[in-house]
Amino acid sequence: MAGIYLHIPFCRSWCSYCDFYSITENNDTEPFVQAIINEASLRAGYLDGEVAETVYFGGGTPSLLTADQVQRIIASLRENYKFSDDPEITMEINPDDISEGSFRSLADSGVNRISLGVQSWNDRRLKFLGRRHNAAQSEQALTLAFKEGFVNVSADLIYGIPGMTAEDLRADLEKTFSFPVTHISAYHLTIESGTKLGRLKKEGRLTEADEEASNTMFSLLSSLCREKGFIHYEISNFAKEGFISRHNSSYWRQIPYLGLGPSAHSFNRISRQWNVSDVKKYLRSVGSGIVPFEREELDRLTTFNEYVMTSLRTMWGIDLGYVEQYYDKELHDYLVNLSEKYIHYGLLRREKNTLALTDQGKMISDNIIAELLMEL
Repeated sequence: MAGIYLHIPFCRSWCSYCDFYSITENNDTEPFVQAIINEASLRAGYLDGEVAETVYFGGGTPSLLTADQVQRIIASLRENYKFSDDPEITMEINPDDISEGSFRSLADSGVNRISLGVQSWNDRRLKFLGRRHNAAQSEQALTLAFKEGFVNVSADLIYGIPGMTAEDLRADLEKTFSFPVTHISAYHLTIESGTKLGRLKKEGRLTEADEEASNTMFSLLSSLCREKGFIHYEISNFAKEGFISRHNSSYWRQIPYLGLGPSAHSFNRISRQWNVSDVKKYLRSVGSGIVPFEREELDRLTTFNEYVMTSLRTMWGIDLGYVEQYYDKELHDYLVNLSEKYIHYGLLRREKNTLALTDQGKMISDNIIAELLMEL
């Protein structure tokens, strides 16, 4: 199996928390679309014949593309790569990019999964986050998605916003539950340097949510989603039965993926490479038949640490049999021995040949994961 990610870097405006590569000064998408199509052809051998199970349009703001452009990109991917019979094809959508008929046009182009950037149902918090939509537009977009035939619909939420309370999160979740969404991605706000919020924090004008409040909100998030029939399959992701994100799961389970577009990453188990984070350089290079990227060879301990770091975030946890088979018995025994104290304190559980976080362990997942990593 394999996945294909496309980074669409265009935005009408920057969100105050986002540190993904994007541009706002030029939204002429047609030359970029042709470059993506060209890169797909130039890198046709990267997946080495593996079958593509998923395609993910991320950004940036993929919903700035037209349905025709999306259709042409998908057609080029099918020309250059092997696909499964029923691939998951996801597009991230900004609520204010949608109008009557938009979802039907996207479905006709091949998209079968929507990830809607709701983030909050409170207009004041949306303004703080620098979002250009309001709660009414999120409601309209979700209503249209279901009206126009989409079933596999995810809503993105952000919690841990300064000043936000557990009751505020409860209200956001209850509003989200009022729609038949089949997936929820709920991320705690992380304030990154280089963002508007990062600058405010550096100047002492912004304080992050404290650990106690964050843990309370995470616990509420987990329990309310469970009550509504969502499976908590990754620390920040919840899905109804049959709607776990196949694309995101590939990242956490070391399945190879190809990244197309500026700043996009690719992984084939033995190396990682990433394209230049510059649209102009990307367009020039791909136009000349050259993909502008840097590459990192991955040694055994690096891939082991990445496996521990990603798999422990999921409900599947660490497969000790896989560790012994793919790495060696030494690393298998290392994990078994080091995990014993966390099992004793109820932070990890071992079931047959699997190590996974308990609900209590998820509260301090970063600390536990850091302890289990092997020093390089």
